[in-house]
Amino acid sequence: MHSHKYLAKITQGLTVLVLFACLLLSARLHAQNNIDGLRIWPSPANTRLVFDLAQAPDFSYFSLHNPERLVIDIANTNNTFNFSQVENQSSLVNKVRYSTAKDKKSIRVVIELAKKLELTVFSLPPTTPYSDRLVIDITDDKPQSSIILDAKTASSERDIIVVIDAGHGGEDPGSIGSSGSYEKHVTLSIAKHLEDLIIREAGMQAVMTRTGDYYISPNKRPEIARKHKADLLVSIHADAFVTSQPSGASVWVLSMSRANSELGRWLENTEKHSELLGGAAEIIQDTASELYLTQALLDMSMDHSLTTSYDLSRDVIAQMRSITKMHKKVPQAASLAVLTSPDIASILVETGFISNPGEEKNLNNQTHRQRLAQSIFDGMKKYFKRLPPDGSMWARLKKEHRTHQVRSGESLSLLAQRYKVDVMQLKKANNLSTDVVRIGQILTIPQT
Repeated sequence: MHSHKYLAKITQGLTVLVLFACLLLSARLHAQNNIDGLRIWPSPANTRLVFDLAQAPDFSYFSLHNPERLVIDIANTNNTFNFSQVENQSSLVNKVRYSTAKDKKSIRVVIELAKKLELTVFSLPPTTPYSDRLVIDITDDKPQSSIILDAKTASSERDIIVVIDAGHGGEDPGSIGSSGSYEKHVTLSIAKHLEDLIIREAGMQAVMTRTGDYYISPNKRPEIARKHKADLLVSIHADAFVTSQPSGASVWVLSMSRANSELGRWLENTEKHSELLGGAAEIIQDTASELYLTQALLDMSMDHSLTTSYDLSRDVIAQMRSITKMHKKVPQAASLAVLTSPDIASILVETGFISNPGEEKNLNNQTHRQRLAQSIFDGMKKYFKRLPPDGSMWARLKKEHRTHQVRSGESLSLLAQRYKVDVMQLKKANNLSTDVVRIGQILTIPQT
């Protein structure tokens, strides 16, 4: 009798377990992924679409033609997200919409394209501040032709070309401050202020690596500088660290080996993290970067660019010290991809620690950003006035700008005769109201 009751209890228990297992299996079979958001990042020659998902996507895709479309099937996902609410300023993407799915548990997303384009589709795992993502990179391999002013060859007297690189962008926010500030917004703002200063300076020209909120690989930024035959690449960043205490600005140049400071190693890791955020496909393909760097450093042109970078960074630091605290008072070195152009002087300016609440507040202040840009510009200007590039207008002006230190027994008339200039020209060039000069006075000798 007791054995029958015991068997009945065992049977009931097994039945409950079986039912529970069936419920779990049913829930798993009917569990659905969700599209939580869509972000469209347009840039001049390509567009990136990022679908934010609750879980890692199980997807497949194919292309259709006449008209051009990319079709993506995502398994076990619902179609509740409204694509029409997403801002789209891309000239390459006409529309994102749903189509008839291949089964009831899947969705089909159609991206209507402006023309035939290169397409790359891949997923990315969760990385702060993002969840699982499905990424579509759309590239126009035949963009509308645009005139790139080559100021080195456009005339016999060229402009000094400065390529300004606003760090991070698009899918890669950079460091995030405690109040939610994104480094990518701070850097673009300072870069635009710097661009404005440069284009208003006679004999200088500015080129931006990015003009909006989109991602560019650190390895591609030097390529932009080389394309424009730049004399200088200056990359703008806002520092961060694991604690909120560090503060102050710093200027970085390329190291021939890995950084020998804790902050330098942090910067190198941050750059790799940016690659993972912004373009996993690119970092995977660039397996030979260290080999390339080693070979490039053997070239004599790298020696020149490293020397120029170091000397110029000292001038920038000297100017920045007057408007902000410096974390380091001498140039620092790290192995950063954005600095690896062998033939172009390159510096990376950390404008302050966005991880420090006080400096985050300053970096969000428009006046402070303008002053930072002004100090960077003043440092560059000081260097190029002293050592202008060959063939530039500034090189000619320096050559024409002759000076003479007055010695005992010399007069204006004597100097005018020696240098074959008119006395009135000599007085005008030096803002003199009389013919009197003093021993030790430095006079500018005008060209005739």
